Amino acid sequence: MLRKEEKRRLVQELHEKFKSVKAVFLTDFTGLDVATLTRLRGQLKEHGIEYKVVKNTLLRRASEKTALEALAEYFVGPNAVVLVYDDPIRSAKVLVDFVKEEPELDIKVGLVEGRVLRPEDVKALASLPSREVLIAQLIGMLKAPLAHLVGVLEAPVQQLLGVLEAIKERKQQ
Repeated sequence: MLRKEEKRRLVQELHEKFKSVKAVFLTDFTGLDVATLTRLRGQLKEHGIEYKVVKNTLLRRASEKTALEALAEYFVGPNAVVLVYDDPIRSAKVLVDFVKEEPELDIKVGLVEGRVLRPEDVKALASLPSREVLIAQLIGMLKAPLAHLVGVLEAPVQQLLGVLEAIKERKQQ
């Protein structure tokens, strides 16, 4: 059992983290043993993601005056908080993949950039390509019209060179 001062420190620490995260997911870990939760924590930690089991009363207090207040209605039952500081898509993929392995883990809700996501929305987010792939696709789409324009502008010059080459060959014969 945590003492008052420890609880106050934990609430303050969580409050600061809630203000700096890009995304948060709430999970219900009922039915999972400690070894499985440790494995999940390890997989998330590899990607710079935190996984914390927090009492609902402390979660409510820590979420006050943060975007996480929007999830207050989900602070019932066993809750673990997934704190994402970088790429929400990567974290959603890790969670969804883990749920495939361990169906007892339940993704209750997510919050990405102020938008509340239902479990099916989290699965849809996980199916998106990574941020790097999306950026590469965008660059490719931006580059394609320019490459096509260069090709169109280059075609008359190539045709002229072809005609001049043909004239040169005829004169040499």
